[in-house]
Amino acid sequence: MKLKSVKLWLWLVLVAVTVAGCGGANSGEVTEAPKAVGSGAEAGKGAADASAANQKTVYPLKVKDASGIEFTFTKAPERIVSLSPSETEVLFALGLGDRVVGVTKYCDYPEEAKAKPKIGSLQGDAEAILSAKPDLVVGGLSINKKTVESLRGLGLTVFTVDPRNLEQVYERIELIGQITDTAEQAEKVIADMKAEAKQVADAVSGLKPEQKKKVYVEFSPGWTVGSGEFMHELLVLAGGINVAADQQGWVKISEEAVIQSNPDVIIYSKGVENLESTIKGRSGWDKIAAITGGQMVGVDDNLLSRPGPRVTKGLLAIAKGIYPDLVK
Repeated sequence: MKLKSVKLWLWLVLVAVTVAGCGGANSGEVTEAPKAVGSGAEAGKGAADASAANQKTVYPLKVKDASGIEFTFTKAPERIVSLSPSETEVLFALGLGDRVVGVTKYCDYPEEAKAKPKIGSLQGDAEAILSAKPDLVVGGLSINKKTVESLRGLGLTVFTVDPRNLEQVYERIELIGQITDTAEQAEKVIADMKAEAKQVADAVSGLKPEQKKKVYVEFSPGWTVGSGEFMHELLVLAGGINVAADQQGWVKISEEAVIQSNPDVIIYSKGVENLESTIKGRSGWDKIAAITGGQMVGVDDNLLSRPGPRVTKGLLAIAKGIYPDLVK
């Protein structure tokens, strides 16, 4: 990750801190689920109850997004614009690449996403989005409320999601799967993710409280995460103790506080240029256990920072970094 990506991260964090995300702490919900084909049973509230493998979505479908706005889908969207790298990954994981008609310039996974028309940065360019003629625009935690309202004012269907933990990531994938009539593929994606999460859970289940390691994570220079965000949950699920857990959300680090907490492990974004040397070069940090013990672990930026279908691979990478002898 080069300097411009670091600036992007800082901007994204500031967006999240100032509640510029999607307006809610959930990833959306089904408000009026149709009868599932072949089941004859009414689905309950929530995406998990409204879709199942081998079942086709029956329209019209009423759902609420993370901002609390209710939408009625009369058919599966055919032209989709993504305003978030995470949502782009979800769409492609669900096999919807042929329906994606626009992505941000930061959407770099999978490889096919790079060839899609670009609609600007994480906030998008209204003219470019309109020219793509989408019947659905999906935005993640990086899109702010003002942008959402502006795009909706142009007559666009802007559906926002804001998963804050792993369970909400699953729910968001399942919900998008139902909206787009790809519920079966969504179930497969989620099953694979849950298998990876279980691998980690099984590996660290035998840890006693006194055996758990203290962990500090730095995903962008000077920034870490406290409680209430998916990245914090990844540390906890990996069997670690987040040294910044007493704070909330994305926060600027206190160098002295990190020294005092003396983490056993430091997780950092390995794609951020010079981040490892920056961390090691801070005054007094050479005495931190993670550095003296050689347990600084670089994790792929995107696996660490995107709450999408690869987030459990990020969990695996974190767990292996903290407990290399337990997680294979």
